[in-house]
Amino acid sequence: MTARSPRRPSVALRPTAIGALAVAGALLLTACGDQTNEADAKKSKDSGSSAAAAPLADLLPEDVKAKGVVKVGSDIAYAPVEFKDDSGKTAGIDPDLADALGKQLGVKFEFETGTFDTLLTGLRSGRYDIAMSAMTDTKDRQEGVDSDTGKKVGEGVDFVDYFTAGVSIYTKKGDDKGIKTWADLCGKKLVVQRGTVSEDLAKAESKKCGKGKKITLEAFDNDQQAQTRLRAGGADAGSSDFPVAAYAVKTSGGGNDFQLVGEQVEAAPYGIAVAKDDAKLRDAIKAALDAVIKSGEYQKILDKWGASEGAVTEAVINGGK
Repeated sequence: MTARSPRRPSVALRPTAIGALAVAGALLLTACGDQTNEADAKKSKDSGSSAAAAPLADLLPEDVKAKGVVKVGSDIAYAPVEFKDDSGKTAGIDPDLADALGKQLGVKFEFETGTFDTLLTGLRSGRYDIAMSAMTDTKDRQEGVDSDTGKKVGEGVDFVDYFTAGVSIYTKKGDDKGIKTWADLCGKKLVVQRGTVSEDLAKAESKKCGKGKKITLEAFDNDQQAQTRLRAGGADAGSSDFPVAAYAVKTSGGGNDFQLVGEQVEAAPYGIAVAKDDAKLRDAIKAALDAVIKSGEYQKILDKWGASEGAVTEAVINGGK
């Protein structure tokens, strides 16, 4: 904002002066209009170029295409699927796949962090457009049912499945406490991330244990907290999805902190969660994922993160059971 000038005495203007001012004003407005139109034209041209470079842009809902952004809810503490690298940048399988999807659709996928057990609530409330966070596609989540109580807790979501992973148990290295299977966890203390399939499995297994031999379960907001607890000797074992457990075993303490025990169980698809009333966005993401798989970029991303054994050959909608 410019400073106001002191008020000057009014002066009668001659007709010729008024005409000159009118012409000057018209020229000024025309010049401004030309600059605005040129800027709008350039912006439109840039958008057109971006759309032309994105073969599947027209599949998106108009509001998403106009924003140019897909807001992604994610628990960014689950390496190697999604995590903050040493520079603070969001990295991992999901961010890399999201970048590849964005190139197909002509939009940017922006990750916003949240605790895992609140992501679907955030999706339903409109805080996120999708949730992408190593989330297992299950019938309960599709239908909005609480796995623990069996009660309906909200509207379900649709999933676009993009990876397959089982659940693994890991212990401190050289100290497996005799744990080889889930049944061996009876009478032991297990750490997990809250709201995960690992937590559901532990609760189900504990009900099978003999009297006085239940599994003591401690659930945390994220998997890194659970790993810290186990590393410090505060539990007998931890459990998480296989690629996450394997990554922790490989990297924590230079590979000296943890070891995998037994085989992974309950192999199931990871899905990108989309609101039930957003079928157009869901179908656009499926088409983009199929294109990324077909191009070979998908396999390169999984190879980069050592997760190739979880690869799928096509995207599937609501393939979880």
